[in-house]
Amino acid sequence: MPRITCSVNNCHYWSSGNVCDASQILVTSDAISNSQPQNVDAPMAGSISATPVKSSAETCCKTFIAKGSAQKNADGITRK
Repeated sequence: MPRITCSVNNCHYWSSGNVCDASQILVTSDAISNSQPQNVDAPMAGSISATPVKSSAETCCKTFIAKGSAQKNADGITRK
């Protein structure tokens, strides 16, 4: 997996140097993200339709889990 950088340091997958340590990520449109439950994430990416947008401002990372959250194992994604 390519190196993913992220500045959201209160995410469970955030690592020093603004590196994302998630084993998988899902980036989708804000519209799809807002219509899906939190646990719809990268392992389900194949079942999500294409989500074209006009700019990066219309996208989001669905892999976010707050540091210390009990939900850190809800989506099957692990830290590398």
